[in-house]
Amino acid sequence: MSSLPRTFAPPPRGVPVPGRRRRVLPGFGLSLGYTLTWLGLIVLIPLAGVFVHAAGLGWGELWRIWTEPRVLAALKVSFGTALAAAAFNAAMGTLVAWVLVRYRFPGRRLFDAMIDLPFALPTAVAGIALTALYGPNGWLGRWFEVAGIQVAYTPLGITVALVFIGLPFVVRVVQPVLAESERELEEAAATLGAGRWHTVWKVVLPAVWPAVLAGFALAFARGVGEYGSVIFIAGNIPQVSEIAPLLITIKLEEFDYAGATAIAVAMLLLSFALLLVINTLQARLAGGRGRR
Repeated sequence: MSSLPRTFAPPPRGVPVPGRRRRVLPGFGLSLGYTLTWLGLIVLIPLAGVFVHAAGLGWGELWRIWTEPRVLAALKVSFGTALAAAAFNAAMGTLVAWVLVRYRFPGRRLFDAMIDLPFALPTAVAGIALTALYGPNGWLGRWFEVAGIQVAYTPLGITVALVFIGLPFVVRVVQPVLAESERELEEAAATLGAGRWHTVWKVVLPAVWPAVLAGFALAFARGVGEYGSVIFIAGNIPQVSEIAPLLITIKLEEFDYAGATAIAVAMLLLSFALLLVINTLQARLAGGRGRR
């Protein structure tokens, strides 16, 4: 009897095929296309326009603008104060998140809601309020003046403003990680005789380090480009308390588009380099924790 060739009919719709990995959510190609298109329109094309315009200046002109004393001082103030404020928020924001997650006290929900106020409050209002508070005649500023510390119209005042607007980023990133952390590990460490500080450093912090670094990166990124809450308390003194975003605005008002573009490119490159380092460190910490 002659053998007839076998024909394989496709399986009915909805029946999984052996050996083929089934995706729960279909449409990866379409969603990826939308994602790349939206990312290009909102982020990549505007940034590319800045770099294209800067390329027309030439390397010599860019370097000349970057090395101007006023530009160097503004970049130093912007990035220095942003890093200082982000580091302070990384420490204090983690502590605030710990208190809100691990303890129950009267008014906890109110304090938890107040953390988000810098998100909703207009930055100009925040700047005016901080200036009135820390100015030479302010409620707190007058006492700092007696102690010989000037807050307003100095880089210290800029740091205070950036701490105010950057704290929620750290708290909101660290808070859910602490809420989902395994308390059994802390109890096991205490059972084995570990002290409180030893438990914090060896058990709690290794689990939240990636989240702390993520909050640090968000607070730093917000602080570098912050404008509204800073210009009032900064005093805007050239080479003392002038920030780079304000200098870009001044260049634009003077129709110095080349200078504004060069400073913007410098901020983009420095921000990208620092964020790349932070994200790489965060990924290594997360990977090291996953291999344990």
